[in-house]
Amino acid sequence: MRSLVIIPTYNEIHNIKRLLPDILSSFPAIDVLIVDDNSPDGTAGWVKEAAKSVPRIKIIERPGKMGLGTAYVAGFRYMLENEYDYAIQMDADFSHDPQEIETFLETIKDYDLVIGSRYIYGVRVINWPIRRLLLSYFANLYSRFITGMPIKDGTGGFKCFRRQVLQAINLDKIHSNGYSFQIEMNYKAYKLGFKIREVPITFVDRVEGTSKMSKKIVREAITMVWKLRFKSIFGTLN
Repeated sequence: MRSLVIIPTYNEIHNIKRLLPDILSSFPAIDVLIVDDNSPDGTAGWVKEAAKSVPRIKIIERPGKMGLGTAYVAGFRYMLENEYDYAIQMDADFSHDPQEIETFLETIKDYDLVIGSRYIYGVRVINWPIRRLLLSYFANLYSRFITGMPIKDGTGGFKCFRRQVLQAINLDKIHSNGYSFQIEMNYKAYKLGFKIREVPITFVDRVEGTSKMSKKIVREAITMVWKLRFKSIFGTLN
């Protein structure tokens, strides 16, 4: 089965220089796709140079900073067009441990969507300020209450999709970013009847760079759960 790791980047050159070799050496059968939003720090240039000698490295270059959700959608389209079986999405900043990929690939054999969960067995978050942790934790409670999804970490970004899930979801109708993108993809997979499994991960705050979190992303997540709920009620979800 062919697997593709999709990693959006914006000014992540220091992280990607370490992360790519880590993934490629640990998982020799996996390809990695970088979706770069025209990083000023030269991330795309470094990746393109590395890809010349390592064909397993792929890259999509976009003209500007277009958001996390649209980056993943671009990666999902690439995955489907190039006939991969599984898509693993993860951050570039080492908040997601690449060694957890092994657990994802083992679990996805029996499920359609595997979610790396920070909250399935207590709280597994390291180095986050308490304010950020509470925001994330209660955002997930709020999301679960409004949507009815039996998912404890609906906003997590470390996930593995079976290609059939991405084929069934209308990617043309995915426009959200940040927290709300993760919620939207999970909810649509859930309402389509796919088998979802959460596996515990330990989330470590980023090593290099700055967080992409903003008030706009938080507001989008607050309103998105209601939009999803109403679309489901009126049969216009997908």
